[in-house]
Amino acid sequence: MKSNLDLKVRKILSKAKLYCTEHRAAILKVLSAANRPLSQKQIARRLRKPGIDKTTIYRTLQSFCTAGLVHKAYIHKRAWHFELAHNCTETQCHPHFTCTSCGRTRCLIGISLPMAKSPHKGLVIKHQRIQLEGLCPDCNPKL
Repeated sequence: MKSNLDLKVRKILSKAKLYCTEHRAAILKVLSAANRPLSQKQIARRLRKPGIDKTTIYRTLQSFCTAGLVHKAYIHKRAWHFELAHNCTETQCHPHFTCTSCGRTRCLIGISLPMAKSPHKGLVIKHQRIQLEGLCPDCNPKL
């Protein structure tokens, strides 16, 4: 019998007009279970299926991005971090906070920032990502 998560994954992939393959389902489950954006390397570590190589993960993430299921949240240490796109709009990703001490990143869902307006003639801003940095409560010596 299929679990509720399996049925949910199948429904999500079907709605996005993507075939429900074993690898796609596994990668989508990893992203669904994560409470923060993950790099391709972090996704690979969390997959419990041998035989899913870096290329398969990369291509799957690209197809998820194209379908609007997943988006590239931010880049850290030269690696994109991916997350489900359900908390973001077409023009704006929710902000992310990265602790400069421990390096952990948190999603700041529920915070809305106005879209930037370009003072430069001819520049059209179509998408906005906000990456905030500072100290988390665990690393802040004043708390």
